[in-house]
Amino acid sequence: MYEPIRTKSVHTPVDHDDFPGRSREEELDIQLAGHLAALLAVTDELGLGAAGDRIATQVARLRGAPPARHAGRTGAPGAALHRRAHALAGRALVVAASRADTAAAILAAERMDAHTAALAAPAPASLAGAR
Repeated sequence: MYEPIRTKSVHTPVDHDDFPGRSREEELDIQLAGHLAALLAVTDELGLGAAGDRIATQVARLRGAPPARHAGRTGAPGAALHRRAHALAGRALVVAASRADTAAAILAAERMDAHTAALAAPAPASLAGAR
């Protein structure tokens, strides 16, 4: 009574063997390198050279090439930069823990601690609105 369907349905899954893909580990490496590169930009803007060098080393390890370093300053308040850096370090920590990258996880945790301490420290008189 019905004729058989002779063409493939548009709903038939495609064979994905010919599509390039990345493994979960590669995706996590890309994510981690991105979070660390963003953290590096904020760290450089804060003028934290030694910390920036350590972050750049991890980014280079993950990407296979040294990262571009932040050249200019935005003029953002230091507290805002520390909050941003803390959030970025937290994201990097989550991804590093997910991929079991101990070196990156330790670095991210240290940066979170450093930015938390910087936020808790009293602001210098010149920045606190003193005349």
